[in-house]
Amino acid sequence: MAIEHKDIAAIREDYSKGVLTEKDTLENPFGQFQLWFDQALASAVLEPNAMVLGTINKLGYPSTRVVLLKDLKADGLSFFTNYRSQKGQDIEQNAKVSLLFFWGELQRQVRIEGEVIFLTDEDSDEYFASRPKGSQIGAWSSPQSQVIADRSILENRVEELEQHFKELDEIPRPKFWGGYLVKPVRFEFWQGRSSRLHDRIVYSKEGDTWVKNRLAP
Repeated sequence: MAIEHKDIAAIREDYSKGVLTEKDTLENPFGQFQLWFDQALASAVLEPNAMVLGTINKLGYPSTRVVLLKDLKADGLSFFTNYRSQKGQDIEQNAKVSLLFFWGELQRQVRIEGEVIFLTDEDSDEYFASRPKGSQIGAWSSPQSQVIADRSILENRVEELEQHFKELDEIPRPKFWGGYLVKPVRFEFWQGRSSRLHDRIVYSKEGDTWVKNRLAP
């Protein structure tokens, strides 16, 4: 079958902003991730903490969406969401997930595979308390991933909850909302290179040790 949209097929960019060698990378992938993340912050990358979270749904299909990294711990990366959402339901059935960070301004991406556990209530409470009040009420208001008739259902629910919580100094965290920690077993650091001969350095966890290798592009 012939290519129908040759204008799309013709879109290409030659990558030339960086080089990644084995000696350039740290021995621990968390340290390497922190280094690249700090460089993304310094380079004014748009939302450097935006990451594509991949889960597997009940039909066996991969499901992806963009969420925001909210913490980098010694053993994992955390994000927050409604536990009853589609991603929450997927994770309940299959705790194996993937993460993807793409920093186009630096011609870099990081791919991560791992398993998810719940963050502690204390971590979830702390982050929820740091959110703007509108976002807190939004978490209470939305039956995330459920079918609703129209937007007025959300807007009416927000108005009800604003009245309900107006006398409180602090809005409590709903029990159906909180944090997850992705505990990686694999990191891949990708640096775009000319002629599609990209640099790829992968870390695989073997027991308590991280093993580093180069992959062909």
